[in-house]
Amino acid sequence: MSSPSAQPVENRWPGERLGLPEHGPRSIGRLGRRVVAILIDWGIAYLLSWAFFRSPEIGADPFITLGIFAALQFVFLLVANGSLGHLIVRLRVVPLVGGYLGLWRPLVRTLLLCLAIPALIWDRDQRGFHDKAAGTVLVRV
Repeated sequence: MSSPSAQPVENRWPGERLGLPEHGPRSIGRLGRRVVAILIDWGIAYLLSWAFFRSPEIGADPFITLGIFAALQFVFLLVANGSLGHLIVRLRVVPLVGGYLGLWRPLVRTLLLCLAIPALIWDRDQRGFHDKAAGTVLVRV
């Protein structure tokens, strides 16, 4: 028979294990805000691709759109700790250990986000694999 301390501890809220509050500033950014943020970011990338790189056969090229999306993600993470969509819905990407994101965290996070599947694999703290690999967490402002 195992001791009570050997039992896995259930989170009462996402981010509790990370020392984050349940609600308000610095709490985990929830699914609704994340979806709105990525739709804003993808919409901006699509519009830029359509406006500047449109072809008569296919309209906005999907690979150029993805490249613009990645560039916007990377630059805004470096400058503002969040993409344009994140900033609009009041989210920020912060390192788990505190301090500055640096260059490698935004790069790893952006590359994995562009693969899509890592962003769809979540842990019990609602952190995507792209955030886990980069050592970051998406929090409310």
